[in-house]
Amino acid sequence: DYSEIRRRFIMSVNPLASKIATPYARALYDFSVEQNIMHQVTADFQNLEVFLAKTPELTKYLSSPVVGVKQKEDILTKTLKSQLNSETFKFLMVLVKRDRINLLSSVIIGYLELVYKTASVKMIEVSTAFPFTTLQKLNLIKKLKELTNAREIRLVVTVDSSLIGGFLIKTNSKVI
Repeated sequence: DYSEIRRRFIMSVNPLASKIATPYARALYDFSVEQNIMHQVTADFQNLEVFLAKTPELTKYLSSPVVGVKQKEDILTKTLKSQLNSETFKFLMVLVKRDRINLLSSVIIGYLELVYKTASVKMIEVSTAFPFTTLQKLNLIKKLKELTNAREIRLVVTVDSSLIGGFLIKTNSKVI
């Protein structure tokens, strides 16, 4: 489930990394808008987010200070070059050369948040005692669209067995 993968991915990012990654995310966002490739870069980053969450050993390898720039470039070329837009791939190479590839997760999150904000897509975290059915998710999304005036809602659902029943909704650090 994408929302579970996203939740784990976001949880793995530390605040300092986010602070350092923000200018990179902003620069890529501005560049992608100027070059009219935002949709391709966004799709690449959504896919990369899932891919990195499923391959923690790759993330560990890229974050290792022992592994050299050339080896990191080689592994990214072998695993991702054919899957990504050329500009997205060039951006990854810039991160490698500047010794910032370890911030890739934070950059992805920052970039996607900028895209969602611009597109009026609200990221909403939901903690629930029991997993939602598809119908419950759709009804919740419909209600949240009304409450937030967002065009689209991205739910990040977490099953929390410590809740006795019901669910908690968090948006922009506010609990609804």
